[in-house]
Amino acid sequence: MIVIILRPQPGADATAARARALGLQIVVAPLFEIQPMAWIAPDPAAFDALLLTSASGVRAAGEKLMRFAHLPVVTVGEATADAARGAGLDVTQIGEGDGASVVAASRYRHFVHLAGRRHVPLDSARVTSVAVYAAEALPPPKLPATGVALLHSARAARRFGAIVHDRAAYALVAISPGVAEAAGSGWRAVVSAGRPADAAMLAMAASLCEDPDHGV
Repeated sequence: MIVIILRPQPGADATAARARALGLQIVVAPLFEIQPMAWIAPDPAAFDALLLTSASGVRAAGEKLMRFAHLPVVTVGEATADAARGAGLDVTQIGEGDGASVVAASRYRHFVHLAGRRHVPLDSARVTSVAVYAAEALPPPKLPATGVALLHSARAARRFGAIVHDRAAYALVAISPGVAEAAGSGWRAVVSAGRPADAAMLAMAASLCEDPDHGV
């Protein structure tokens, strides 16, 4: 079966390279395009940690990101952590769930969260979210008649469900249980990665390519 990569660039190409290294047949079909937004940086003195739930937040923040360079950084997933380190930030905690679970498990009390315009609301008592990018919808891509789709966000899950005519023709690999839930029902199979990382998602995808009904 074909593995369908739906995440925005440049993440789509990074996932594609990892998939090819595993010998998987792929189609790159991003559903969204990341566009940086103008934003006002809050006072860094009000926070004791920087929260990053997507590598897009690092790339889109621009020079203002450095206003928070002295803060310890908490991320969701290794890919976001790698992007933060590449920008010169000090990553002290890497979460394996979603933003809410990472915040709940953290020792830090007040976070500034560099987020997308449409993000999942977090604990408002501890987190101040600032939108630094927007994920704008691209025209529906041409999809193979069947395949294993990788879902890196709840918004991608919902949009993929909206543009697909025959859900039973596709198996899904979601980056988290929440994303799997957002995809809805009717799919050939739905599985959730054990951790929010490409390696885990691609391992699941490889398994589904061999047994498309796994996870039903």
